Amino acid sequence: QVQLVESGGGLVQTGGSLTLSCASSSRTFTKYAMGWFRQAPGKQRDWVASMSSGGTTYYADSVKGRFTISRNNSKNTVYLQMDSLEPEDTAVYYCAAEYTLLTPSQVAAAYNYWGQGTQVTVSS
Repeated sequence: QVQLVESGGGLVQTGGSLTLSCASSSRTFTKYAMGWFRQAPGKQRDWVASMSSGGTTYYADSVKGRFTISRNNSKNTVYLQMDSLEPEDTAVYYCAAEYTLLTPSQVAAAYNYWGQGTQVTVSS
């Protein structure tokens, strides 16, 4: 069983920045693609960004150019740097791990493990 622990959420004004972190307990972290999803109240969980085990990154159109996903394999941690935040980015953000060496999925059901979520609120 892999545990994912997120941190870094909070309240920020429009145009501000936040960095989310997600620490994995896996001893085989490099065999997982890592993703970030978000869920606003009353809405479905949406894919935000993913990073393959090899370091290739993928972004949803809504965050491309504003968010950056990265990973530090020596620390078993994945990050989501969020810049130019907008009220529409307000949601609970979840990190997830998919056991694959291939292109990571954009579908939540493909991911094997999930964090508990961290709230991001962007005020206007």
